[in-house]
This record gives sequence, C-alpha cells and structure tokens, in this order.
Amino acid sequence: MHLLIPSLLFLCLVCHGETVVSIQGEDFYLNGKPTYAGREWQGHRIEGLLMNSRMVQGIFDDRNPSTVKNWAYPDSKTWDADRNTREFIAAMPEWRKHGLLGFTLNLQGGSPYGYSKDQPWHNSAIEEDGSLREKDLARAEKIIRKADELGMVVILGIFYFGQDQRVKDEQAVIAAVEATTRWVLAHPWQNVMIEVNNEANVKYDHDILKPGRVHELIKRVKSIQVDGRRLLAGTSFGGGTVPPPKVIEHSDFLLIHGNGVKGPDAMREFIAKVKTARGDRRIPIVVNEDDHFDFDQPENNFTAAVKEHVSWGYFDFRMKKEGFNDGYQSVPVNWGISSQRKKGFFDLVKRITEQVP
Repeated sequence: MHLLIPSLLFLCLVCHGETVVSIQGEDFYLNGKPTYAGREWQGHRIEGLLMNSRMVQGIFDDRNPSTVKNWAYPDSKTWDADRNTREFIAAMPEWRKHGLLGFTLNLQGGSPYGYSKDQPWHNSAIEEDGSLREKDLARAEKIIRKADELGMVVILGIFYFGQDQRVKDEQAVIAAVEATTRWVLAHPWQNVMIEVNNEANVKYDHDILKPGRVHELIKRVKSIQVDGRRLLAGTSFGGGTVPPPKVIEHSDFLLIHGNGVKGPDAMREFIAKVKTARGDRRIPIVVNEDDHFDFDQPENNFTAAVKEHVSWGYFDFRMKKEGFNDGYQSVPVNWGISSQRKKGFFDLVKRITEQVP
C-alpha cells in the first residue's frame, strides 16, 4: 500500500510535541533554550550547536528480490525491516546520553555499502507517482516519536541520488516533497527539519533536484503551513562543496559535507568559504556527513568544525564483520556503540558537550 496524504490528516492533533526545534541567528534552540546551554569547550562556545550522526538507514527496506538477500541478518539469515527499526529505537537513548542531539534519517536511505557506483536495490519510501508508502512511514513515525520523547532533532531527508530515478517525473518529485511536508505537519512533532535531498550536486536524474533549481523545493516546503506551523528546510551538497546563492538565500540552515575535506586545516578553509558565501545570512551551518575520524587526536574535522561554531555529523560505514556491517550506514546495521570508532565519536561528543575531562 502507499499513501497520498488525505486532507483530514492535515489537521494538527495537538499544539506541539515534547521537543520543539527552532533557530535564532546561528544557533539551534530546543524548547526555547539554546542547545548545550552555557557550554564551552577549550574556550569555544558550544551553545547552539547540533551534534549529529548520519543514521539514514533507520527505515531501510529493499523491494528488489534479487538484492534483498544481501542484507540478511547473520543469526536469522533473512532481512527484517521492522527489526532494523526496533534496534534503531533501542539504541537511541544511549546516543542521547552521550550528548547527541540530532541525526539524519532518509526516506530513500543511502548506499547500504557506504559508497556505491550502482544501486540496483530498491530502497525508497516514495512511489513512482510521488506518493508515500504506509509501511515506511509507520517505521519513520516510531523513530520520530522516540526522538521527540528523548529531546532529539530528526533531519528528515527525502531524496537520495541513485534512488530518485524511481520517481517518474518532476511533478512526482514535487508531490513527494509536498506529501512528506504535510505528513510531518499532520503530527504534533516539532522536532523535524527537512533535507530535500542528499548531495544535490551528485548524479540526480530530475533537474529540480539539482543545484540550479533545488531551492524551488526548499521554498515549497517552507510555504506549507498547518495551524501556523511550518518546517525548517534546507538541502546538502557533496564534500567540500559550497552551497550556491539561491540555496543560501532560501534555506533555514546550510547543510555541508566533509567527505573529501582532508584534515582540520582543510575543514577550517572550507568553513571559511561557506561563511563568506553565506554573507549576511547568519543562519546555522551543519555538517551532517563526514567520513573523517581521528577522534583520539587533538585535532580532527569534528573539533575543527566545532571551534568555528559549526555543528558536525558522523558518517560511519564498514565492510562486513561476522555478518554485521559494523557501521551506521552499512546494512544490516548494528545500531549500538559497537566499535572502537563509534566509541571514539561518542566519547568525544560527550567530552565536548558535557565538559567531561
């Protein structure tokens, strides 16, 4: 079954959820207070940042019978999308205890291998006509509801390159963006922000998802209101890419990626270029994907971004180890803090956000 959101669902059921995300200048606020209120780390203001991780496979499923076998759990020898979401939700409280306040979740997921040249699997909550699949939305709802309860922000991505071609035309793309926006606004949640597509400058089939026109979709998300509420919106770009002027003009926040940005000096230079391009639009800058680590070193991409008052997001993938892919993007996912690299990230988040020695 799939879903074109019926009009009666547009009604907000209650005034708001437990967690309300907002923006004031360059800072994120939760429930009217800046994130990490009063925090400083090594003389730098942490208040207002959104430490996050790329957890896009929380509702992953594969409708291609030829490839679904690749994601089988080592114990059951089969793929189970509902189990994946259950285990995701079970891991969330521990992420939050370490100071993680945000994560990216995608309706079209990401490559289950981390990086892929081709994507024969069919991982999309969006049908050919732009309508949304009920089964996928049900799993996403469980995750968003838990995030709301825990005081976490969901950066909800809609499109992913390599899967966007499964949507037939531009009108279907627009329909999917509008349906997603209205679906979120039909619920009491106010902890959801929209990422129209992941890395708009990479291999999209539809022109409206490419850098020259993607701002049209950002504007469309922002134009939809229910009971006076609208969603914060933006989109992301490939590693080291500065968002173009129209995207900067219309975004509520700027999403950038650190893949290919090799080291803290390069990260500082990249952020300086983004800030120059941003000009007088003093909106938050958020790295929501970076595959550089070195968390045990005095300086790394994470610490370089934080010192520039830029939020940072962890992108973790690994090849299979004993049946599981011990990274957050590679399916089947072990959603726990189950590797030294994950532990290094979460320990650093805790030190920065809680001033742990």
